[in-house]
Amino acid sequence: MLKTEEELLKKLSIADLERANAYVKDLSMGLQIVRSFPQGVTIFGSARLPQDNKYCIMAYRLGGLLAQNGHAVITGGGPGIMEAASHGSYEIGGRTIGLNITLQHEQFPNPYLTDCLTFEYFFARKVALAMSAKVFVFFPGGFGTMDELSEILCLMQETKMPKMPVFLIGKDYWRSFDRIIRKMLDLGLIAEKDTDIFRITDDITEVVKAANKIGHPKISENFYDGFREASSLARTGQSNQGSN
Repeated sequence: MLKTEEELLKKLSIADLERANAYVKDLSMGLQIVRSFPQGVTIFGSARLPQDNKYCIMAYRLGGLLAQNGHAVITGGGPGIMEAASHGSYEIGGRTIGLNITLQHEQFPNPYLTDCLTFEYFFARKVALAMSAKVFVFFPGGFGTMDELSEILCLMQETKMPKMPVFLIGKDYWRSFDRIIRKMLDLGLIAEKDTDIFRITDDITEVVKAANKIGHPKISENFYDGFREASSLARTGQSNQGSN
């Protein structure tokens, strides 16, 4: 068993160290751009839907409403839902942040971004997308959208990240997902309170109302600041109570 950081470093190969440095570079760039704007509304969804799709039209309208109310729109920076939400905000003069990623397909940034950063690694990009948000919005999407949704739900469930409003837009689309969640509940795989983490709706104004209720944090403030310390103190308190 490795006992010290020095012993660990001795066991790492040059390739391991180069990989670790690349991770750090990607994550550091992401955190830097997160600190350049107030937390806004992060919108997820498919890159493959055409702009005349009903969900893209809803995303476009949502982007405009958010901009009208002074909320930055953050997306993965690509086409589809991301482009639609960015377009709606951009036309109103809102701030649209695109956190793009290098892929074999669909990696080009859409033309409606006021700020753009391209990542190499999904995990660094997901950290930036999460830390940018005071509200999360999920439109229909594929594996990538489901990956982002499940990770955020899990982190909130386990109090590894602050609880924030999570909206799943499109009742028809998310109905099957909700049935799976209810099956998890029936089998005792999750708790009743876990079903309250997200809300399925067709009403995009609910998103705007939630963002307005939270308000407009300063650029210098982030809901993650102090969160780790608070969580650690809570666990320490529980441990102390258990030892008494």
